[in-house]
Amino acid sequence: MQETQSELPPTPVLVKAYLKMREARSALSAKYEEEDKKIKDQMEAVEGFLLETCKRAGGNVSIPGVGVVIRGVSTRYWTSDWEAMHKFIEENNALDLLERRIAQRAMSEFLKSNPDKMPKGMNVESKYTVTVRRS
Repeated sequence: MQETQSELPPTPVLVKAYLKMREARSALSAKYEEEDKKIKDQMEAVEGFLLETCKRAGGNVSIPGVGVVIRGVSTRYWTSDWEAMHKFIEENNALDLLERRIAQRAMSEFLKSNPDKMPKGMNVESKYTVTVRRS
């Protein structure tokens, strides 16, 4: 059975409960982050040792009955000059160099200024949200 508005506690009680739940989540998250950082730091130290082991072995290392340590290369690209990057992409017709994601704020502002220019295939979802602030 769904509760009706009149069966709910008064709004001040709900706001206090919401704030208390948010604080509890925040504390739990902080504790998790602290503990997770300790483990990540330990793993990073072990990874350094394992990378050195692979280097000395000249490749991957197999430990029978335990596992395999595989050494790989991870490469990341970024730009410090977006104007030059945009020019490069245009000159080389290389739109596939960008990820398929719409900048939410930029699209919102564009559509506010150009309501008659909705891109084909554009999906829009709006919903009401609630923000609770401490007084």
